[in-house]
Amino acid sequence: MKRLVLVDGHAILHRAYYAFPATLRTRHGEIVNAVYGFTRMLLSVLKDLHPEYVAVAFDLPKPTFRHKEFIGYQAQRPKMEAELKDQIERVFEVVKTLNIPMFMMEGYEADDVIGTLANQAAKRRVETVIVTGDKDLLQLVKSRVKLYAPKKGFSEPIMYDQKKVEKEMGITPKQIVDYKALIGDSSDNYPGVPGIGPKTAPKLLNKYKDLDTIYRNINKIDKTEPRVAKKLADGADSAALSRKLAEIVTNVPIKLNLRACRIHDYDQEKAIKLFQELGFKSLINKLPGVEIGEKKRKDKNKQMELL
Repeated sequence: MKRLVLVDGHAILHRAYYAFPATLRTRHGEIVNAVYGFTRMLLSVLKDLHPEYVAVAFDLPKPTFRHKEFIGYQAQRPKMEAELKDQIERVFEVVKTLNIPMFMMEGYEADDVIGTLANQAAKRRVETVIVTGDKDLLQLVKSRVKLYAPKKGFSEPIMYDQKKVEKEMGITPKQIVDYKALIGDSSDNYPGVPGIGPKTAPKLLNKYKDLDTIYRNINKIDKTEPRVAKKLADGADSAALSRKLAEIVTNVPIKLNLRACRIHDYDQEKAIKLFQELGFKSLINKLPGVEIGEKKRKDKNKQMELL
C-alpha cells in the first residue's frame, strides 16, 4: 500500500521551538532553533517512513469556525512568542525549497485539513501517517490512518494504530471525541462536563459506547451513580458544545492532489545553499539524494586511490 505522510506544521514547529535551544542561530544572529527542529524532523520522516507522498498542513492566523461557535475557545492561550512567529516564514521557505506542497484553509485548523486529506487518501486506498505532537488527532486513527508522534522532545517517536490507541487510552479512536466532550480540554479552553474526569469518562464510554447513549441511559446511571448522573444532567449543554469543538472536521472544501504530493525532484543546489545560509550543515547530507551522491563521490575517490 502506498503511503502519504501529512505533517502537522505548527504542532511540529511549536514542539521544535521548545526542544532546541535559542542559541541555534545563523551567522547573522537570526534565531532558527524551531526551523532546525522542524527540518530535522521532516527529513527524518522522509527517511524512516519511506512515503510515496508528502504534504504539510499549517494553521492560518485567523479565527476558525470554533472561535465563532464558542467565544472562549483557546482564549486563555498566550500569544505566540515573537521569536517563534518570526521563524514561520523560514519554515515555509524550507518546505517550498524541498518542493513539498502546503495546505491551509481559512476558517479551519490544520487538524481539519489533515483530517480531510487523510479521509480522501483512505478512500483511494492510500495509507496516511500523520506526523504531530498533538494527541487530539488520535481520533483520526483507523485502518488506513496512523499517527506518528515524538515522545520526548524529538526523540523516541511512537507509531499509533488503533490497537495502540486503545491500549494507551482505554478507549477506541472513535470514542476520543466523546471522551473530550466529557472531560473538556484546558488547552483549548472548553469545559466538558464539570466533575467528570479522565477516570470516570472511559468507564462510561466502555459501558455505553458513546455520548448519546450515555445520555439516553441517564436514568439508569442515576440508580447506581446518582452523583455522576447529576453532573451529566447539569453539564448536558456543555457536553454537546464541547463535542462540537473537539471533533475534527473531515469535509473541509479542499482536494487531495496525490500527483502534487508525490515525492519528486527538487532543486538540490538551492536547498544546499539555503541550509548553508541557515547554518544547517549537519542536515545537508540528510537531504534526499545528497547522501547517495556523497556516497558515490567517496566510492569514486576510493577507486581512484586504488588506481
